[in-house]
Amino acid sequence: MPKVLNVYSKINKLREKYYSLSIGKEALLSVINEAEIPEQVFNSNAIENSTLTLEETEKILLQIDLDRYASEREIFEAKNLAKIVFLIDQKAKEEEISLSVILSLHKILLTGIRDEIAGRFRKKGEYVKVGSHIGLDPELIEERLKKVIIEYKSNVSESIIKRLAKFHLSLESIHPFIDGNGRIGRVMNNYILIREGYVPISIKLIDRVKYYEAFREFDDKGETKIMEEIIGKALCNSYYKRITYLEGKEVVSLLEYAKRKKLSYPNLLNKAKRQTIEAFLERGSWKIGI
Repeated sequence: MPKVLNVYSKINKLREKYYSLSIGKEALLSVINEAEIPEQVFNSNAIENSTLTLEETEKILLQIDLDRYASEREIFEAKNLAKIVFLIDQKAKEEEISLSVILSLHKILLTGIRDEIAGRFRKKGEYVKVGSHIGLDPELIEERLKKVIIEYKSNVSESIIKRLAKFHLSLESIHPFIDGNGRIGRVMNNYILIREGYVPISIKLIDRVKYYEAFREFDDKGETKIMEEIIGKALCNSYYKRITYLEGKEVVSLLEYAKRKKLSYPNLLNKAKRQTIEAFLERGSWKIGI
């Protein structure tokens, strides 16, 4: 418990520092947010086995031809998810989380991919499974989702990390859609964070194994500890990055930082992965301000 409380305390301090630094720097923050869109899209799609690289995702969003064949589905997945990532920054500030919000985002996600199921929950007789996990009976989806939303909104005394972890795991456990559940779940993470006054996060492809461990922990024990750790580190990462740029520091690779400071790179890398130093992962590389 003390370790968890330390993470909550750290996030609150980073949040306060971020807000004090962000005053009058809306243009810079807008650039940072826009620059992150390809990474968010790449990571979320890659977790779902998309073959697109980050560079290819960037080309698609810039409407540049790829050097190889990519399926129409993968191209639509990149473009549609990018639309949502861009849209929710404003939408989350204007509209409370609801079933209609979730459905509207799902419609954008699957338009041009599977139009017949875009923007609707699974119907009677439509069952899905992920590994050995079978999604909730379709006829129970709406009522269960309403309860999940109410529970999230009611537990205001709990840390945003714990509330978000429980919401995300519950949503994915229900698996309300035939397709697009994971992507919508990760989009809703940021919808909630932005609405609550936090910065958006990206669950990275490199965290995929641990991410799925979090679902197993929730299914087997009803616990959210692993997901809380993932979200907590992702929030630290996002704040460290923004604070570094807001402070106008020189951004260098962690390896270059180790050389300049004559420090052990493996030790720094270990600390970066645990987020005990102000390093952040950007474009697959660990960086830090100096």
